[in-house]
Amino acid sequence: MNQTNPISPAPDKDWWRGAVIYQIYPRSYQDSNADGIGDIRGINARLPHIASLGADAIWISPFFTSPMRDFGYDVSDYCDVDPIFGTLADFDDLVITAHSLGIRVMIDLVLSHTSEQHPWFVESRSSLTNPKADWYVWSDAAPDGTPPTNWLSIFGGSAWQWDSRRQQYYLHNFLTSQPDLNFHNPDVQDALLDVTRFWLARGVDGFRLDTINFYFHDRHLRNNPPLAPSLRNAQTAPAVNPYNHQEHLYDKSQPENLEFLKRFRAVLDEYPAITAVGEVGDSQRGLEIAGEYTSGGDKVHMCYAFEFLAPEPLTPDFVRATQEKFGVVAPEGWACWAFSNHDVTRHISRWGANIYDSDGYAKLLSALLMTLRGSVCIYEGEELALPEADLAYEDLRDPYGIQFWPNYKGRDGCRTPMVWEKAAPNGGFSLVRPWLPVPENHLDRAVDCQNAEPTSVLNHYRNFLGFRRTQPAFAKGEIEFLIVDTAVLGFARRFGNETVLAVYNMSEHSVVADLPEGNWEPLEGHGFPSELNERSINLPAWGAWFARRA
Repeated sequence: MNQTNPISPAPDKDWWRGAVIYQIYPRSYQDSNADGIGDIRGINARLPHIASLGADAIWISPFFTSPMRDFGYDVSDYCDVDPIFGTLADFDDLVITAHSLGIRVMIDLVLSHTSEQHPWFVESRSSLTNPKADWYVWSDAAPDGTPPTNWLSIFGGSAWQWDSRRQQYYLHNFLTSQPDLNFHNPDVQDALLDVTRFWLARGVDGFRLDTINFYFHDRHLRNNPPLAPSLRNAQTAPAVNPYNHQEHLYDKSQPENLEFLKRFRAVLDEYPAITAVGEVGDSQRGLEIAGEYTSGGDKVHMCYAFEFLAPEPLTPDFVRATQEKFGVVAPEGWACWAFSNHDVTRHISRWGANIYDSDGYAKLLSALLMTLRGSVCIYEGEELALPEADLAYEDLRDPYGIQFWPNYKGRDGCRTPMVWEKAAPNGGFSLVRPWLPVPENHLDRAVDCQNAEPTSVLNHYRNFLGFRRTQPAFAKGEIEFLIVDTAVLGFARRFGNETVLAVYNMSEHSVVADLPEGNWEPLEGHGFPSELNERSINLPAWGAWFARRA
């Protein structure tokens, strides 16, 4: 067992600031043993692809022991690898390979809840007096036998499940098989911090913290108030879900979480260069909570909310408003932006379903994402401009989609296997039938096809990430918006003595954009054609222009 990894990138404690993090959904990345499910050895074999992109780190979605009711987000053993994904030795090998390629490794910690099969819950539910009786959130029924509060589960229905063993309800913000831990119990916090130390000792470089604002619940079990219909957007839950009908004041985002995050950060700070990014699930206060959790340098390093993962169309005004709001509510904080991940419709389909030049649109969006102020998450297949898969009901595996079909088809459409080789069985993902089908329209976008095409979306990602590395202002600089209209977005990034200008045509039509005041020297190597006049730029559809203040 390799508890201390001998190969590690140089300990730059601020490597995360402006980093590009590549998210891997392990079930769908690469199957190495012909069982139809991706695994850790498969990821290890494909790390050169990620290195060729120029990503700084990988984030691996959960691979812990689990009954897989929610595909790894229901953990039954935090300190082991589920056999379908491999072994701890396989994980140790992956860390060594990644570090040898200059890639840091972040893993997904699911601390808010466990599987009902976790030994902690098995003991907790066994009686009212066992040593772990208070490790989960238990409550007596209301006098009429109904749940103790009106809290709702993100997966639909009440957030409370009756347990016949204890004759009490337990809280589950997600599936009934995912009981919530009781963070008000310090023993629970200590146990989870020990889990964190276990993985740090194995050489990981950081964590993505699932549902970071769900850790604590209101001690007094107060009911959530209703939410006005005009405020019921579909960021945290799909529009068909009654979860959106409440203002979630008491079932999550409690003030006690700040002290726990300080304890968590103190553990990370025992090591020289560890980071954490938190997922904030809140449709009304997401950015404000992200600001609270990343302030002061004593909590988590980065957070992301759902503004850029929501259905709302991406416009120059929306980009500016989101970025500037984060700057106001989190003046000391740092964002980690993503347009796609394993929980939402892929952004090429979510925003660009009716756009003719989908490749041009994909290139524009990738450049925009990589030049906003904050760090960046790229989701596997995004670099290929994969569209959302349209799956038949009988192919669904996601309990969320099965519950709300057909109005909401769940998350399987963004989780289909990665396509590596067009002519290989199942796109090169597996020699046998995969756990989810490989869409036919993904095969022409396979890695081998795009490797061979200099102007492909994949090669654009590589080229633009290379360009980004030559401009530190894009990774770490301040941001000021200079041009915002219905089609054009332009902003300056300032770092040290350098000021870099980025101008984007976010439309299907060519435009002429006036240059901001000052002398601007055009930059090369970004891959976007444009024509500079004396004080204006001719930008083609989905075009971009970059310059340095002379």
